[in-house]
Amino acid sequence: MREYELTVLIRPDLEANLDTVLGKVKQLIADNGGSVKAEDNWGKNRLAYSIKGEDFAVYVSMDVELPADAPLKISNALNISDEVIRYLLVKIDHKARATLAEAKKRAAERETESSED
Repeated sequence: MREYELTVLIRPDLEANLDTVLGKVKQLIADNGGSVKAEDNWGKNRLAYSIKGEDFAVYVSMDVELPADAPLKISNALNISDEVIRYLLVKIDHKARATLAEAKKRAAERETESSED
């Protein structure tokens, strides 16, 4: 199983029924042998440009584990979904995440040192 990050942009008119739409996405992942490890709802935000006639979308990011053949199947299903405006499914780069976490830690340490002075 490989780790991926899946970010989906959901139509803003479905914000009230977000649990239903996310349930379908999670079921799609489970049907293809994967599992959701973490989920982060970023809320409704303005898009940089209009996509499918929409200026806003609900952003949801998920960390998922998938078998090797699942990303293609999930991509094909999300491409034809009416609820999902856009999606991005990428393999997690653990080195980049560790570097980012270290940089955040150093910035926090510098912040506390400067506030103590």
